[in-house]
Amino acid sequence: MKFKQIAILTSVLVFTFSSCKKDTIDDKVFQVENVSLYSSASSKLKEKTESQWIAVVYTNLFQQALSASDIYRAGQCITSIGDKELAREVIISNFMNSTSPIPVIPSNTEMRSDIDKFVKDSYERFLIRRPTEGEKQYFRNEITNDPLRSAEIVYFSFALSNEYLFY
Repeated sequence: MKFKQIAILTSVLVFTFSSCKKDTIDDKVFQVENVSLYSSASSKLKEKTESQWIAVVYTNLFQQALSASDIYRAGQCITSIGDKELAREVIISNFMNSTSPIPVIPSNTEMRSDIDKFVKDSYERFLIRRPTEGEKQYFRNEITNDPLRSAEIVYFSFALSNEYLFY
């Protein structure tokens, strides 16, 4: 009988002192990992979920993360509209018209001062790859020949592209 009580007491003590502990900030390691660029669009095989797309487009436009509850609400927008492409346009438009926070988009002067850099940075930012020479030439012509072409319109087109839907 006494042996049984000692065994139970020992078990209780072992479980008490070896049970879960609250994590502290000292227990965490935060590291930023380098992201390797895709070699081409054909390397992207997995389609993003609506939540992934919303989180990524927000991060690309604002350079900060969107809360889980806001991702959920935006996802509900896609579900409620039904037409996913139209819903994406609405979401991007709302993001770009935000006044708090303000989207991080280069000015038209910055875009036109170094078109090649703008195109390269946009491809890396949105599509996580470098543009081909043909893609650079296309955007160079579009931006140079159309004075109404803004950085906002270019960003809008990247976020709505089919390639942007995949990773």
